[in-house]
Amino acid sequence: MATLEAMAARFQEGRPVRLTGHGSKDFYGGPLGDAEPVSTLSLNGVMAYEPSELYVTAAAGTPVADVEALLAQHGQHLAFEPPRFVGAASGGTGTIGGMVASGLSGPARATAGAVRDHVLGLTMLDAKGELLHFGGTVMKNVAGYDVSRLMAGSMGVLGLIAQVTLKVLPQPVATATLRFEASQDKALLRMNRWGGQPLPISASAWWDGALVVRLSGTEAAVRAAIHKLGGSVIPEPMAAPFWRGLRDQCDEFFLGARRAVQGGATLWRIAVPSTTPAMPLHGEQLVEWGGAQRWVVTPMAPAQVRDVVAAAGGHATMFYASDKSAGTFSPLGPQLTRIHKELKRQFDPAGIFNPGRLYSDL
Repeated sequence: MATLEAMAARFQEGRPVRLTGHGSKDFYGGPLGDAEPVSTLSLNGVMAYEPSELYVTAAAGTPVADVEALLAQHGQHLAFEPPRFVGAASGGTGTIGGMVASGLSGPARATAGAVRDHVLGLTMLDAKGELLHFGGTVMKNVAGYDVSRLMAGSMGVLGLIAQVTLKVLPQPVATATLRFEASQDKALLRMNRWGGQPLPISASAWWDGALVVRLSGTEAAVRAAIHKLGGSVIPEPMAAPFWRGLRDQCDEFFLGARRAVQGGATLWRIAVPSTTPAMPLHGEQLVEWGGAQRWVVTPMAPAQVRDVVAAAGGHATMFYASDKSAGTFSPLGPQLTRIHKELKRQFDPAGIFNPGRLYSDL
């Protein structure tokens, strides 16, 4: 298994490489291409964990599920609920490095923040084979902090993430899940109205005529919210698997989306202002994050989808698709394109890391 020294020597050769772990997110982003795979799985294990200081440091190839199992022993968790892809249709098991590189967050993202908000620091190998350190172990340590955040969602095009330090938080004392019958428009109105109130809402999802809301906090706060909101309480033995399936993308909606993609449809991950009404997109839809994230399974042409989403002030990403020739991520404007290319030039002047995974010209 490759060590950091062996990886550094490989990068210094200047030949393109494809950074990979268990391959759970091989479906995501641009084509894998024929670059030589470099695995992070030899970089495994928790390097430091201080429950009282609320941080954990783990090597890139460590499964997210393993880190969370350790945190759970101390009543803590990764509050942004990253997809672990354990049991997901994509196969494989999500790793810490892949979690940061993909930038994916789960159901609690709207209230807990995204991956980048929980990255305190990281270590990476650049194209010269040099080991670079950014950030620290506490939020107030801002040395190189922006670079640590920059790696979140970079799809590995800037370098190999070797080690990550993450902020961890206590698990909520109490949780409850409520269900409401509602159309998408009514569900969006409710979610946005509730979002402006002091309610302990930690996640929400609308699909197939049902709005499901998770409450998390103190027992008193959760009881008061149940009394105020009404709805039907879903027993925890049924609610927990629902949120877990949504988080790990192995529930009925995502399994159905994979089948639809085989028939020529595309699963789109859409980010829009939460107040955006139901959009004129044909196909099955699932709404999360209080209305800010919309999943749509549709056979519509990519240009049509992106025009509708752009008109709403958002952007659309091809998540599952058999044809990604239109580009996985929304095209960038001239200024953002220039920034991306300059970052790529600074971190990876030879262009060896994950060519084409983020944009075709990076």
